Amino acid sequence: MELREIPRLESISKEEFVNNYVKPQKPIVVAQITKDWPAYQTWHFDYIRTIAKDKTVPLYDDRPVTHEDGFNEPHAKMKMGDYIDLLEKEPTNYRIFLYNLMKEVPSLQKDFRWPNLGIKLVKQLPMLFFGGENSKVFMHFDIDYSNILHFHFHGKKQCILFSPDQSKYMYKVPHSLISREDIDFDDPDYDRWPALKKAQGYIAHLEHGDMLYMPEGYWHYMKYVTPGFSMSLRSLPRKPLHFAKAAYNVLVMRHYDNLMRRWKGQKWIDHKNNQAIIRTHEALGISTKNDT
Repeated sequence: MELREIPRLESISKEEFVNNYVKPQKPIVVAQITKDWPAYQTWHFDYIRTIAKDKTVPLYDDRPVTHEDGFNEPHAKMKMGDYIDLLEKEPTNYRIFLYNLMKEVPSLQKDFRWPNLGIKLVKQLPMLFFGGENSKVFMHFDIDYSNILHFHFHGKKQCILFSPDQSKYMYKVPHSLISREDIDFDDPDYDRWPALKKAQGYIAHLEHGDMLYMPEGYWHYMKYVTPGFSMSLRSLPRKPLHFAKAAYNVLVMRHYDNLMRRWKGQKWIDHKNNQAIIRTHEALGISTKNDT
C-alpha cells in the first residue's frame, strides 16, 4: 500500500480548516488544539481510574464476527478500575468501543471544549474509546458517514485512512461497513490480497492531545501503539450522496444483515466474506486462486 503521512499543524483557524480540509475532504492532524482544555492536563489513566473505577464497562476484542454476535454486543465486562490496571500491566486485545462514559461520570463533561472549527457538531455526549498496547480496530468506515474529530489521550496511536474512492481495493464485505477481518493492514499479504497493492492512503501517528480530522466516509484502521484512549466528536455528512448512503445504512442495510444472520447463520457470514474477494477481484480484473 502507498501511505502518505497526514500533514500535522500546531494550530488552525476555522476558515483554514473548512476551506483547506473540510471542503476538499482531506485529513489533517492538529497538535495543539486541546492545550486549553482541562482534559489536556487531567485525562490520564490515574484520573479515569479515580473517578470511574467502579463503573462496569463493555469490552471488545479482535475475534472475527460470527452470526451469533448481536449489534455492538460486548465480548466481556469489567470494572473500569480493573480494566485500567490490566492496560497498565500487560498488552491486551480488550478495547472499550463507543462507550458513553460521560453519561456515567458527568464531571468529565467539564474537561473538554466544543471546538469552533466552522462545522456543526452533533451535541450529544461524546463517546470514548480505550485500548491496550498493540490492540487493533479493524478497517471500517462509520455507518453515518460523519466528519469525525478524533482526539487522542494518554499514549500513542497509529491511524491508517483511505478515502471512499479507494473502496474498490479494500475487500469490502457486502452488507457491512468493514473489510475482510483477516487482513493485516500493518503487514498485508499481497499474494492473498493483491488489490491492496493499488490502494493509496494516509497514515497518522497521534500523541496525547492530538486531534485527527477524518472526512466523511473515510476508511480507518486504528492501532494503540501504547495503552491509551480517545474521544470522537461528529458532524453529519455535507454531501447529499453520503447523507443518502448513511440513511440507507441505518434504515435498510443494518436490518437486512441482521435478518440474514438469523435466517442463514454462519453461512451468511462465510458467504459475505467470500463475496468480498470475488467482487473485488472481478471488478479489478484480478484472477487468483483465492476467489472461492
